[in-house]
Amino acid sequence: MYRGRFAPSPTGPLHQGSLVAALASFLDAQAHRGLWVVRIDDIDPPRAVDGSVEAILEALHAHGLDSAQATDFQSTHAPRFDEAIDQLAAKGLIFSCTCTRRTLSPTGCCVRECASRPLTAQSSVSLRIKVPDPSNLTFEDRVLGRQSLALHENTSNFIIRRRDGLYAYQLAAAVDDGNGEISHVVRGADLALSTFRQIFIQRCLGLSTPHYAHVPVVTDAEGQKLSKQTGAQPLDLDHAPDNLRKALRTLEQSEPPAALDQVSDIIEWATQHWRLECAPK
Repeated sequence: MYRGRFAPSPTGPLHQGSLVAALASFLDAQAHRGLWVVRIDDIDPPRAVDGSVEAILEALHAHGLDSAQATDFQSTHAPRFDEAIDQLAAKGLIFSCTCTRRTLSPTGCCVRECASRPLTAQSSVSLRIKVPDPSNLTFEDRVLGRQSLALHENTSNFIIRRRDGLYAYQLAAAVDDGNGEISHVVRGADLALSTFRQIFIQRCLGLSTPHYAHVPVVTDAEGQKLSKQTGAQPLDLDHAPDNLRKALRTLEQSEPPAALDQVSDIIEWATQHWRLECAPK
């Protein structure tokens, strides 16, 4: 059965770029008569902004994007993340890293001798996963087509648990998306590189790998991706129909008739006419 998800971090309200990703994942699930759930990826408390969860859920509801079940919170999944780390350790696939940002490579990889040292239980070290040479990965993206990467050349020895003890995004997303509950992931193209890392982790752990699709990201006048860090404006909930139409144009979907001015009507029409293959690459 099709089961999709939208997984925002609680670092601020949703903006137009967030809406594009949420709408694409929602419509794809609806068009396949599947389930769509919201998972709050709240594993980085220092970056969390008070009130974000409520603001995110309010914005989704205002745009007709309601989860099929109670909101899930990634922070409640610590036991499964610890189990995954234990499994990787038992297979000899992770190592303790004492490097600082200054001693890491420009791509954030450990290039010192940490991988050759015994694994330690010290709390002041990060944990990284060993990426063998070669590690050539390929997956079929439902929008971008066949994607291939020599992982060992691009993102070797990447982090799975930080020095402060917090779980890294790559581990948490790989485990939560690969535990058999999520069949399809539709998200922004800025996460396409992360997909290779997450598939690598899933294969190391013997987890399932969902079908991935990466849709275009929204950019500002300077060509930068819209984000909270670049000052993207929160969605104006009083103009939800206009926001939805704008998101559909970004995804290059058919334009709903002008007579449809209610959120529910636009969502129903967009579901019936959804064509993921039309999304720009």
